[in-house]
Amino acid sequence: MSCPICSKNTDEDYRPFCSRRCADVDLGRWLNGSYCVPAETSEDLDEAANALADAQKKLSSRPH
Repeated sequence: MSCPICSKNTDEDYRPFCSRRCADVDLGRWLNGSYCVPAETSEDLDEAANALADAQKKLSSRPH
C-alpha cells in the first residue's frame, strides 16, 4: 500500500500514511475544508464532526 499523500510505502505506525508529516498534511486538508463529506441532514454533520474529533485525538496521542 502506498501513502495517499506522497506515494511512498506506508509505515505501520502511521497507516495508511508513510509518516506523521503526511498524516498531518491529510488532517490539515480536512480541517481547512479541502476534503468534505457530503451531508444532507444535521445528524450527518454531527456524525462527521465527531469522527473528525476522534481522528484528531488518535493523532495527538501517537508518540512523536
